[in-house]
Amino acid sequence: MPDRYADDDHLPHRTQLVAAAYVVLRRGDEVLLHLRRGTGYRDGHWALPAGHVDPGESVVEAAVREAREEVGVEPSDLRPLTAMHRFDPGGPAVEQRVDVFFEATAWSGTPAIREPDKAADLRWFPLTALPAPVVPHERSVLDAIATGRPLAPVVVWRTDREEG
Repeated sequence: MPDRYADDDHLPHRTQLVAAAYVVLRRGDEVLLHLRRGTGYRDGHWALPAGHVDPGESVVEAAVREAREEVGVEPSDLRPLTAMHRFDPGGPAVEQRVDVFFEATAWSGTPAIREPDKAADLRWFPLTALPAPVVPHERSVLDAIATGRPLAPVVVWRTDREEG
């Protein structure tokens, strides 16, 4: 059987997407956020449990793994919210990202900081009173949930226009 990836000559002309999974853990009208630190990305910002999809795993498996690794819970009712294509039009090809957001209202385990080198704090916040700052693209999803605005199945987010 021929190796379908053997001829990589076409790859320099294609975008390289980095996939990540995000989990919006909901307790009624509250959401669980952790305060990032020591990661090199948006340290000092509040964020959802999230992370890159590892080789050989699905985005759903990544969401469950990240929730377990970061906050110690195993979601039992993941529901897809949206997929976000996040990119910088003038940036390098590897800065093309696809973020898949899930929501969960049921899980096993008690939320706690499981990676103290990457999180300084962990708290529940009302969706209508989020702390500042929240990672901007995550904030856009949380704001839509808080206002009851329907999320499109696919959202485009230009990182060259980010604030915060």
